[in-house]
Amino acid sequence: MATAEKKNFATPEEVRTPPKTEVAIVTFGDRMVQRITYHPGWRWSVDIKPGAGTDSCQVNHFGYVLSGRSHLVMNDGAELDAGPGDVVVIPAGHDAWVVGEEPFVFVDFGGAVRPA
Repeated sequence: MATAEKKNFATPEEVRTPPKTEVAIVTFGDRMVQRITYHPGWRWSVDIKPGAGTDSCQVNHFGYVLSGRSHLVMNDGAELDAGPGDVVVIPAGHDAWVVGEEPFVFVDFGGAVRPA
Protein backbone atom coordinates (compact mmCIF):
# COMPACT_ATOMS: atom_id res chain seq x y z
CA MET A 1 0.00 0.00 0.00
CA ALA A 2 1.31 3.46 -0.88
CA THR A 3 2.06 5.84 1.94
CA ALA A 4 1.55 9.59 1.87
CA GLU A 5 4.77 11.52 2.42
CA LYS A 6 5.83 15.10 2.82
CA LYS A 7 9.17 16.84 2.88
CA ASN A 8 10.21 20.45 3.26
CA PHE A 9 12.85 22.50 1.47
CA ALA A 10 13.80 23.96 4.88
CA THR A 11 15.41 20.57 5.61
CA PRO A 12 16.52 19.23 2.21
CA GLU A 13 18.29 15.91 1.86
CA GLU A 14 20.96 17.48 -0.29
CA VAL A 15 22.20 21.00 -1.01
CA ARG A 16 24.38 21.89 -3.99
CA THR A 17 26.08 25.25 -4.40
CA PRO A 18 27.45 25.79 -7.91
CA PRO A 19 28.56 29.39 -8.60
CA LYS A 20 25.79 31.95 -7.87
CA THR A 21 23.36 29.05 -7.28
CA GLU A 22 21.75 27.19 -4.38
CA VAL A 23 19.94 23.92 -5.04
CA ALA A 24 17.87 22.27 -2.29
CA ILE A 25 16.83 18.70 -3.15
CA VAL A 26 14.16 16.46 -1.65
CA THR A 27 13.59 12.92 -2.87
CA PHE A 28 10.72 10.46 -2.94
CA GLY A 29 11.98 7.06 -4.05
CA ASP A 30 13.47 7.57 -7.51
CA ARG A 31 11.94 11.05 -7.87
CA MET A 32 13.48 14.33 -6.84
CA VAL A 33 12.26 17.91 -6.63
CA GLN A 34 14.64 20.85 -6.59
CA ARG A 35 14.21 24.40 -5.34
CA ILE A 36 16.82 26.30 -7.28
CA THR A 37 17.87 29.85 -6.44
CA TYR A 38 19.86 31.61 -9.16
CA HIS A 39 21.40 34.83 -7.85
CA PRO A 40 21.63 38.11 -9.81
CA GLY A 41 24.37 37.91 -12.41
CA TRP A 42 23.98 34.13 -12.85
CA ARG A 43 24.20 32.81 -16.38
CA TRP A 44 24.33 29.13 -17.36
CA SER A 45 27.00 29.64 -20.05
CA VAL A 46 29.27 31.46 -17.57
CA ASP A 47 28.63 29.75 -14.22
CA ILE A 48 27.66 26.16 -15.10
CA LYS A 49 29.03 25.44 -18.58
CA PRO A 50 32.67 25.06 -17.46
CA GLY A 51 31.73 22.19 -15.12
CA ALA A 52 29.06 20.69 -17.38
CA GLY A 53 31.34 20.25 -20.38
CA THR A 54 28.54 20.93 -22.88
CA ASP A 55 27.82 23.97 -25.05
CA SER A 56 24.32 24.40 -23.60
CA CYS A 57 22.24 23.07 -20.71
CA GLN A 58 21.29 19.47 -21.48
CA VAL A 59 18.71 19.14 -18.69
CA ASN A 60 14.96 19.11 -19.34
CA HIS A 61 13.15 21.38 -16.89
CA PHE A 62 9.50 21.39 -15.85
CA GLY A 63 8.72 23.75 -13.04
CA TYR A 64 7.15 26.69 -11.33
CA VAL A 65 8.69 30.14 -10.85
CA LEU A 66 8.34 31.45 -7.29
CA SER A 67 10.11 34.79 -7.74
CA GLY A 68 12.51 36.75 -9.94
CA ARG A 69 12.88 36.78 -13.69
CA SER A 70 14.88 34.73 -16.18
CA HIS A 71 15.49 34.83 -19.91
CA LEU A 72 16.52 31.83 -21.97
CA VAL A 73 17.58 31.17 -25.51
CA MET A 74 17.20 27.73 -27.06
CA ASN A 75 19.89 26.33 -29.36
CA ASP A 76 17.52 26.98 -32.29
CA GLY A 77 17.24 30.68 -31.35
CA ALA A 78 13.77 30.55 -29.74
CA GLU A 79 13.54 32.76 -26.64
CA LEU A 80 11.44 32.71 -23.48
CA ASP A 81 11.02 34.99 -20.46
CA ALA A 82 9.82 33.52 -17.17
CA GLY A 83 8.63 35.22 -14.00
CA PRO A 84 6.58 34.71 -10.84
CA GLY A 85 3.62 32.39 -11.27
CA ASP A 86 4.79 30.95 -14.59
CA VAL A 87 4.82 27.20 -15.15
CA VAL A 88 7.44 26.33 -17.76
CA VAL A 89 8.66 23.41 -19.81
CA ILE A 90 12.21 23.93 -21.04
CA PRO A 91 13.78 21.21 -23.20
CA ALA A 92 17.48 20.42 -23.17
CA GLY A 93 19.62 22.68 -25.35
CA HIS A 94 19.46 26.18 -23.90
CA ASP A 95 21.30 29.01 -22.18
CA ALA A 96 19.56 31.03 -19.46
CA TRP A 97 20.29 33.95 -17.17
CA VAL A 98 18.80 35.99 -14.35
CA VAL A 99 17.25 39.30 -15.39
CA GLY A 100 17.44 42.14 -12.88
CA GLU A 101 18.59 42.31 -9.27
CA GLU A 102 16.18 39.81 -7.68
CA PRO A 103 17.14 36.13 -7.33
CA PHE A 104 15.26 33.78 -9.67
CA VAL A 105 13.70 31.04 -7.53
CA PHE A 106 12.37 28.00 -9.37
CA VAL A 107 10.85 24.69 -8.22
CA ASP A 108 12.00 22.12 -10.78
CA PHE A 109 10.19 18.81 -11.25
CA GLY A 110 11.87 18.28 -14.64
CA GLY A 111 14.82 16.20 -13.55
CA ALA A 112 12.30 14.12 -11.65
CA VAL A 113 14.05 10.76 -11.96
CA ARG A 114 17.27 10.38 -10.02
CA PRO A 115 20.20 8.84 -11.86
CA ALA A 116 20.77 5.17 -11.02
